[in-house]
Amino acid sequence: MRIEQLTFTRFIAAISIVIFHYAKDIPPFNFDVTSFFFQQANLGVSYFFILSGFVMIIAYWHKDKVSFLSYMQKRFARIYPVTFLAAFLLLCFKIMEFFLFPEKSDLSITDFFLGISLQQAWIPAKAMSFNTPAWSITVEWFFYLCFPFLFNRFYKHPNLKMLTAIVLLVWVFSQYILHYLLDSSYYTGFPSASHSFIHYFPLLHLNEFLIGNVAGLVFVKYLNGRKKANDLAIIALLVVAAIVLKYNTTLSFHNGLLMLVFVPLILLISCNNGLFSKLSNLKFLVFLGEISFGIYILQKPIFMAIKGVFTALNWHQPILQFYISLIGLLLASAFSYHYFETPLRRKISRFKLFKK
Repeated sequence: MRIEQLTFTRFIAAISIVIFHYAKDIPPFNFDVTSFFFQQANLGVSYFFILSGFVMIIAYWHKDKVSFLSYMQKRFARIYPVTFLAAFLLLCFKIMEFFLFPEKSDLSITDFFLGISLQQAWIPAKAMSFNTPAWSITVEWFFYLCFPFLFNRFYKHPNLKMLTAIVLLVWVFSQYILHYLLDSSYYTGFPSASHSFIHYFPLLHLNEFLIGNVAGLVFVKYLNGRKKANDLAIIALLVVAAIVLKYNTTLSFHNGLLMLVFVPLILLISCNNGLFSKLSNLKFLVFLGEISFGIYILQKPIFMAIKGVFTALNWHQPILQFYISLIGLLLASAFSYHYFETPLRRKISRFKLFKK
């Protein structure tokens, strides 16, 4: 089962993260009315984690059992081709930079191999190394490793009330640990190994995936097939979220606290048949959602390549550089999706791991 209106939301999250990384000082994202959002748009990663947990349930709830090897093969086919492509492109650019500007180079083959082995976030000092956004792929891969066990043991015939209570306790404990560490002497600010551990260590994000799983179970048990126009409720929830983001000064939303907004938002969108649903089901917008993973993971090599061109030409035009880079990223992601990711995904998914 696919819920297409959710697909476009992945694009919104991905493009917001790109703006967070490269355009917080670029109009119109630096205007007073919008800057508070884009300065915190990295929270889109938390949305990805919760949505991933939700989608896994939607995709597998009808199965009696999830085969670990078959499941991991499909997940590998989904995320690894473009993850490797991004790392390989970045390696090529960094090698060129090393020979042209050795004093500015941060080339590290160790960091490259940590990235392509999906391990970088397990080592706090390396979490943001090489392809920086790929720390979340380490976390996502950890979720995938857990899911077959969780599904087969707890999700197929769940005691939903007890399961919800346990997951909420895990979520509360995770938020306590996060804020305790942020206020402790252990935390030495950004950038540091302590910052990377608190914000990027996979175990500290598990609560988000579990929350998404429970939301998915609630949907398939109580809400599947119950469609109605939820546009006003969605708008109201987004307004509340905007107010919270604008005026919050004490809480960290990075590791799942915003599930209080993201979970009802995902459920409302999933059950919606209003105008928002009709628009987000347009083929073009669904396609943007489909290429969102490429947009997210290819952002660093593409922006690095365009920056290199501007530097070589001695152009200092940050606004023009950003928008050309953004167009280049969208085109590269679309090209990768059609001619690299999709063909490889099909081949990997169909490959027989164990021949009879």
